[in-house]
Amino acid sequence: MLLRRRATSKIALGVAAVLAPTLLSTTAAATPTADPGSSVNVAATASATMSSLTWRGCDADVPATVECTTLDVPLDHRKPSGKKLELSLSRIKAADPAKRRGVLLFNPGGPSGSGLFYPLALSGLLPQSVKDRYDLIGFDPRGVGVSSPLACGTTTADERLTYRPYKDATFAKDVAWARDIAEGCRNLNKDTLPHISTRNTARDMDIIRAALGERKISYFGLSYGTYLGSVYTQLFPQRADRFVLDSAVDPKRVWRSMSQSWAVQAETAFDRWTAWTARNAARYGFGDTSAEVERLFWDIVARADREPLDLGGTVFDGAEVREYIRWQITHPPVAAETLGLLRDAAAGKPVPTFPTFVPTDNELASYLAIMCGDARWPTDPAVYQADSRRDSVRYPLYGDSVSNVFPCAFWDRPLEAATKVDNKVPALIVQNEWDSQTPLVAAQGLRRALKGSRLVTVDEGQGHGVYSLGISTCADEHTTTYLITGRLPARDVTCAADPQPAADSRSASPNPVPVPARLPFSGR
Repeated sequence: MLLRRRATSKIALGVAAVLAPTLLSTTAAATPTADPGSSVNVAATASATMSSLTWRGCDADVPATVECTTLDVPLDHRKPSGKKLELSLSRIKAADPAKRRGVLLFNPGGPSGSGLFYPLALSGLLPQSVKDRYDLIGFDPRGVGVSSPLACGTTTADERLTYRPYKDATFAKDVAWARDIAEGCRNLNKDTLPHISTRNTARDMDIIRAALGERKISYFGLSYGTYLGSVYTQLFPQRADRFVLDSAVDPKRVWRSMSQSWAVQAETAFDRWTAWTARNAARYGFGDTSAEVERLFWDIVARADREPLDLGGTVFDGAEVREYIRWQITHPPVAAETLGLLRDAAAGKPVPTFPTFVPTDNELASYLAIMCGDARWPTDPAVYQADSRRDSVRYPLYGDSVSNVFPCAFWDRPLEAATKVDNKVPALIVQNEWDSQTPLVAAQGLRRALKGSRLVTVDEGQGHGVYSLGISTCADEHTTTYLITGRLPARDVTCAADPQPAADSRSASPNPVPVPARLPFSGR
């Protein structure tokens, strides 16, 4: 999740701790195209829940400004009086009741990211003008965290590398692994699993809206959260107020095509990183040309494939080295520091421990439930084998992994088709130009689907996530203005990235390597 990636120092520790001259009013949008799936609606349930929320204090270590509650929603929205799931919600009330506009819901991505305390995580970063106007509402989506959590009975070995590197010799084992994961999830969640989907989470959001007594909701979604937000606009266009979609998913590429795009973008990011590192050869000593830096990296990968590296007690093979660096190359100084440690480890020198993030059983289960339950995947293992062989050559950093066989190949067919997003709901999309996880082309795809939206692109922006993360003052100003006034820029906007620290300004650290995520969305 983003909290574990780009902004660990700003957000996670924080928990422990030029506008466009002409603007377009967001109230002037034409009526959006209706989604047939919105006929599975929440009216019956909403009427029963509007007065059911009882807010109380959260855990003892959570500030008193944060309140918590639970809300029952139908497992199957076609049967509103049937079996229920329990959602967990949090709230930080608007700081200035006189300026209060409504509620701002959050989703940090994933899919599988816990959003329950995301408002608290962001409260130190959001402008006061936003906190004055909105009740900040967090929630764990169905199946996630403490909201009727899923479990698939997976082990640490299953969870460490969900996207597995392709090898002819191990493909049969990978197929068996994927089948076993799918069968385990199905057996443990027979009644629930078919109903864990983005469309149903969007329907839950509308029940939350009604339970809060609001006519409309505003929303901030990151990474996968942009897809969730766009699906909500399609199902409930008249109930969407101000929607900020940060680091966007292309709704036409859900989900295998979207994951394969990571391999394409990783190659571009890798080339940019090797060029940067070569320009800073005086500091790092990895070579004066991109080719020399690249050769060093691949020599280390080959060494790790022959004999895994001991990275301070954590053992990495070549595929894990590739994935680790893939996360870091959008932050060149960090990746360069890591390359130095990898070189030392390959030479048998002791290095600090490389922290790793291994998802929990619930995180993996809820991730797979969405990835496999939103859209159909190929069911023939031969398709994955052919794609992996091809992409290992085209995109050597990560192509084999994201094209390899996946548990979704053995999942039950989704109950509903993937949502076609095509409407004129006003929304603001913000995007880094060089985000390799949700690339610019994906944000442009979402912009085409949301015809009433505007896209703010951060020129030369790197990393995953934009708003309030110190990426671009310009992009932050556009976003804050939209949340406060409801006005979008008159046209799409390109913003400059804020200056980043030079390579030689980084202080030495015994462990400069940030924790890598093992699952890609939301900042994973």
